[in-house]
Amino acid sequence: MTEKIAFVGVGRMGGNMARRLKDCGYHITAVYDTHAPTAAALARELGARHATKLAAVTKAADVIFTVVTDDAAQLGVFAESGDSLLTGARGKIFVNCATITPKTHVEVARRARKAGAVSLEGCMASSIPQARNGTLYLMCGGDKKAFERVRPVLEKLSTALRYVGSDGRAAQVKALVNMVMNINTAGLAEGLGLGAALGLDLDTLREVFAQTGANSQVLKTDGEDMQNRAHDCFFSGAHAAKDSTIAWVLGCEAGLNLPLAAATKQQFDKLTALGLGSLDKSGVAELTFKGRHT
Repeated sequence: MTEKIAFVGVGRMGGNMARRLKDCGYHITAVYDTHAPTAAALARELGARHATKLAAVTKAADVIFTVVTDDAAQLGVFAESGDSLLTGARGKIFVNCATITPKTHVEVARRARKAGAVSLEGCMASSIPQARNGTLYLMCGGDKKAFERVRPVLEKLSTALRYVGSDGRAAQVKALVNMVMNINTAGLAEGLGLGAALGLDLDTLREVFAQTGANSQVLKTDGEDMQNRAHDCFFSGAHAAKDSTIAWVLGCEAGLNLPLAAATKQQFDKLTALGLGSLDKSGVAELTFKGRHT
């Protein structure tokens, strides 16, 4: 494998993507994280450099993946002054995997072009096990030639790789994926919460849901967890609140009334305001079952 790979943001998603590519024979040259101990530990594990400066990450690699938390973090690592991934970036390819607003992806792409580099969107619709196993659903946007160049790398991370279109388009699709997923999650929580309040057997109720129009992927992943209050985090309530907001804002900008998206955003905002945002998104059921949180 000739491409030298580096990662910025090596939490549970970024770290496991780096492990996956290392397993596939790629040279992971550098890792960076604002939480230095996390990056240092992963660097030791992978035989990579623990970079303490963003410019050092760019210098060490041909392809740099960023997996950061939000718009501010994304714009920060691509700052137009000071320590930045844009320093010495000519000829480099950045693959940005965070769920952020489409306009931020567009702005990062503009900054990258100005520096002689290329920025791609690598929007993920999967979770931690898929990152580790290379089975992500990966939606990409940006320069098509750059996408084709890094396709062999991306194919090691994804079993469902899709090129969506120009800058910002993949982020729009990802926002809609998460909007519908979060609406389904909040709706399932209400259905199970009402079932519990009516004294129904929830195992039976989930079985009926699974065989009728109430079935969904969320029922498979979150239904039992909602029932048993098992909210180990794979996709946090705080992230659901952020992503619901991104989609709701897109709707407002398009002049659409999206009452379900708005109500779902309010639920996940409330979950976060109660200090429960670190729970998995299934934790929204804590707001709908009697005797839990109100």
